[in-house]
Amino acid sequence: MPRDSAAAAFLDVETSATGRRWEGPAPEVERRAEAITQAAGLPLPLARVLAARGVAPDEAERFLEPQLRDLLPDPRRLKDMEAAAARFLAAVNRREPIAVFADYDVDGGAAAALLITWLRAMGRPATLYIPDRIDEGYGPNETAMAALARDHRLILCVDCGTLSHGPIAAATGADVVVLDHHLGGETLPPALAVVNPNRQDEDGELGHLCAASVVFLMLVEANRQLRADEVAGPDLIALLDLVALATVADVAPLTGVNRALVRQGLKIMARRDRPGLAALADVARLAEAPAAYHLGFVLGPRVNAGGRIGAADLGARLLATDDPAEAAALAERLERLNAERREIEMRVRDAAMAQAEARGLDAPLVWAAGEGWHPGVVGIVAARLKEATNRPAVVIGLEGGTGKGSGRSVAGVDLGAAIQRVAAEGLLLKGGGHRMAAGLTVAAEALDPAMARLAELLARQGAGAAGPRALRIDGLLMPGAATVALVEDLDRAGPFGQGAPAPRFAFAAAEIGAARRMGESHMRFTLSDGLGARLDAVAFGAFDGPLGPLIEAHRGRRLHLAGRVELNRWGGRTTVQLRLEDAAEPTAPGA
Repeated sequence: MPRDSAAAAFLDVETSATGRRWEGPAPEVERRAEAITQAAGLPLPLARVLAARGVAPDEAERFLEPQLRDLLPDPRRLKDMEAAAARFLAAVNRREPIAVFADYDVDGGAAAALLITWLRAMGRPATLYIPDRIDEGYGPNETAMAALARDHRLILCVDCGTLSHGPIAAATGADVVVLDHHLGGETLPPALAVVNPNRQDEDGELGHLCAASVVFLMLVEANRQLRADEVAGPDLIALLDLVALATVADVAPLTGVNRALVRQGLKIMARRDRPGLAALADVARLAEAPAAYHLGFVLGPRVNAGGRIGAADLGARLLATDDPAEAAALAERLERLNAERREIEMRVRDAAMAQAEARGLDAPLVWAAGEGWHPGVVGIVAARLKEATNRPAVVIGLEGGTGKGSGRSVAGVDLGAAIQRVAAEGLLLKGGGHRMAAGLTVAAEALDPAMARLAELLARQGAGAAGPRALRIDGLLMPGAATVALVEDLDRAGPFGQGAPAPRFAFAAAEIGAARRMGESHMRFTLSDGLGARLDAVAFGAFDGPLGPLIEAHRGRRLHLAGRVELNRWGGRTTVQLRLEDAAEPTAPGA
């Protein structure tokens, strides 16, 4: 919702410790929150969250209990859907050999696992093919597709294929069905069906779906066609854990049907029925039922580790297996690869940040490129640069005169479309993706002009034009009001993630109590209102920036604090803690 730039900063914080201006709820949000509280009897902090999402008072209870049956779109809204499902079922009924060609990330792996699990329930095998990130790159290639076509009658390309004209044409003798969500070009490849909400001839209303959700909708349509023939299809609800994982890991907005899919998928995941996800939770020492945060920052990176620096198919195999012993072995291997990935990422991140700082961090595009940077971590590092600068970021690994890069964008800036245009203009060898994330390949000699042109296109969309980043605050809380019951109430508005940020509250002039370091960069401390109510707080990465030294220097003194309240389960007890995000010196006299 647009904000009045003339409105006073929340708690008069014009520039916080992290350089941000605090902004509170707009007057119309406050009015709607009061109306929700009166109409639905909900706590005001929760009502403010709903009001900020645009929820009307008479819609509050329905929003808090989203029903998938009410929100799931008709699969036939997507072009080629009926033909794709019919060809898929024909292959099943005729016992034709089926291959699944998938991208090497979480979304591709989960999409492949959806198909393999559904086919297994129907007593049909499938061949899984995941291209090697380094040797083959993203998406179908002519050699692999031609080889698959020799032994299979149907090839399903998931989370890839929309721009793969040549490779799909090379699949002589096999039908190809594309189930994707990446931005389409002016023409479609020669596939039997291309199901993609981001085709140029689609209306874009389902463009927020990840590839696994597109596959799920195809299975919904397949089950519907089976029912028309009086045949029972596999249980689709049991597959929603995979859809939830892919939706969060692919940074799809957690609104509308995506929110309902993730919410229901988390319930399925809590049952630990899928051996691969259960084993992954065990090696990650995840002792509680997963939340959206765990999908994005605990499980997702481990699934991705194989595609980034190890065997490309490890993540998909883990998600698809029904063998607990195989799942345990794959999870252990991915855990080791993820630790190795973190070390590689740290080295590339430090070098990329130094280069970007030297180039300047106030441009419409922040970018860095380095010889030998591992292509498996450039996307993660681009995300780190984006978070640090509030600018679209691209990071490129160079080898043999060619650069392979990945980019991440900020809200309101369509990076995928801009990269696709630069590719169409000939400055990139290839490129594409979606609004928030994209990939590219560039000749080393074209690197500077390509990045300059990309920056120009992003600037036209407003990238880099904003002033200091604003920190949105949902309201004030007192330490004594941050109860387990309140956090449980707030969680009803979740899951939280991209497009649906977790509620953030400010604690005004909180007195800083005991503080101690955890490891090299984290810290724990307590805060109080000076009247006896206390609250534990944690600040991750505090000593990587200004927050750690500031908190240490203010022990026994007061600071405005901002962050998210969450439950901390430890030793059989459940307590509330503040996950600190920002702090500021009070400006009021005597504070």
